[in-house]
Amino acid sequence: MAGHEDVTRDPRTRRIRELNDRLRKTGIGGKYVLTRAVTVRAAGELPELLRLIRAFDDFRAGNDPWGEHDFGEVALNGERFFWKIDAYDINLEFGSPDPADEAVTQRVLTVMTAMDL
Repeated sequence: MAGHEDVTRDPRTRRIRELNDRLRKTGIGGKYVLTRAVTVRAAGELPELLRLIRAFDDFRAGNDPWGEHDFGEVALNGERFFWKIDAYDINLEFGSPDPADEAVTQRVLTVMTAMDL
């Protein structure tokens, strides 16, 4: 999709993508939140679930229309898990005024099941 390629070339979008990837891959730059359904379903396999999320690289126009690497789906033992990164203001009260600026943004990566969607 040509529109997706155009978006991923934008410097602001690239910066948001870098910050989102950093949080997802290293945990730096924000917080991870697990829904209750995730903690129940993946209780003994949480390290493996987090490894799958960190390693996720199947970004394309269908699941990453804005090129920000802020959503994905992984499977663990036949079960589907989703993750989503949201950019909030520093106080976690509202959306970030500028997700490309980490000085005014707190990222939250939420891991959920299909029941949580």
